[in-house]
Amino acid sequence: MARRRRFSTEPFGATIERLMDDTGTTYRGLADLTGLSAGYLNHLVHGNRPVPSNDVMRQLAKSLGVEPEHFREYRLRVITDRLEARPELIDRLYKRLG
Repeated sequence: MARRRRFSTEPFGATIERLMDDTGTTYRGLADLTGLSAGYLNHLVHGNRPVPSNDVMRQLAKSLGVEPEHFREYRLRVITDRLEARPELIDRLYKRLG
C-alpha cells in the first residue's frame, strides 16, 4: 500500500473513495464501521450530498485510519471558524493576499 499524504488536496468524495480503495473498505463495511448507511456514503462519494458535518467527518476519518484534518473541507472549516473568532486576522490576511 502506498504511503498516504497527511492532508488530501482532493474534494471530499474523491478523498473518501481513495481511502476506501487504499484500505480495501466497501460501502457496506464503512457503513458498519460508522453507523451511516451505505447509500448515504455512496451519495457522499459521488457528490450527490453536501459535505457532512464535522462530527460525521470525524467518524469517517477514524474508520478510515486518518485524522479529520486529512479532509480539505474539515481544514477549511477550522480555518473559517478561527478567522471568524479573530476579525483582525481577516483584515491582515486580506491585505496580504490583495
